[in-house]
Amino acid sequence: MCGIVGLFLKDNTLEGSLGGMLTEMLVTMTDRGPDSAGIAVYRGDDTRVKFTVQSADPELSFPALSQALGAEIKQIDSHAIVSCAPDEVEVVRNQIRSMEGLRIMSMGEAIEIYKEVGLPQSVADRFEIPALQGRHGIGHTRMATESAITTLGAHPFSTGPDQCLVHNGSLSNHNSLRRQLGRQGVHVETENDTEVAAAYLTWKMQQGANLGEALEAGIHDLDGFYTFVVGTKNGFGVLRDPIACKPAVLAETDQYVAFGSEYRALVNLPGIEQARVWEPEPATVYFWEH
Repeated sequence: MCGIVGLFLKDNTLEGSLGGMLTEMLVTMTDRGPDSAGIAVYRGDDTRVKFTVQSADPELSFPALSQALGAEIKQIDSHAIVSCAPDEVEVVRNQIRSMEGLRIMSMGEAIEIYKEVGLPQSVADRFEIPALQGRHGIGHTRMATESAITTLGAHPFSTGPDQCLVHNGSLSNHNSLRRQLGRQGVHVETENDTEVAAAYLTWKMQQGANLGEALEAGIHDLDGFYTFVVGTKNGFGVLRDPIACKPAVLAETDQYVAFGSEYRALVNLPGIEQARVWEPEPATVYFWEH
């Protein structure tokens, strides 16, 4: 079933409240997906590149990683933020990948992803998500259908710099698409169909498409029932399949744009009474950008 939330801030005075608002929205969606949860938040000064790294044994892995890199890292429960200069990205990426038990959750100038097995409130507490500041973010609470309940199977999925995707639904052609992407040199790490969708969009953008064009192409290439919310460095987009049987609600004010699988995820946002509220149309790309 799964629950999705997203929040794009137009008013920068709300940036200090982004994590708290996203957390409340996501916790409201708990009964749509109680097995794992995650949030992607976009923030930073854009002068360095950040890797979000996950470990099943953080007390051992992260000190070893810090020593190998010769630099301090910021540990947050089972995740850590590793920061580097743009010209050091490949060295840092290769070092992380060479160490057993470490997984890269995201990489980019603005994105940070925190996800784990457990209820949304538990995940939010572990990573102190209510305290996070940022310009925009998306969240997901999962009910596993096509793959195991693991940290790596949780959403959001990131397959390109400052890109991520969350998904409610099921793709029917993800295995054939996985093989097609593999022949193009694009590989996914999990069995989750959502990661395939994320990799597809990344591949399209690597070919020169912008996000809107990549989402438009997905209407033709991705089979199944789905609602996507996609995060980028500067904004986020929404797309439903042509049948649009999965629930989705958008709300927009002068201060923000908000998305929820159900309206109840939005009811405590400031000024929601004056918001323009609507159901996204089938096979229609919506995108907001700073």
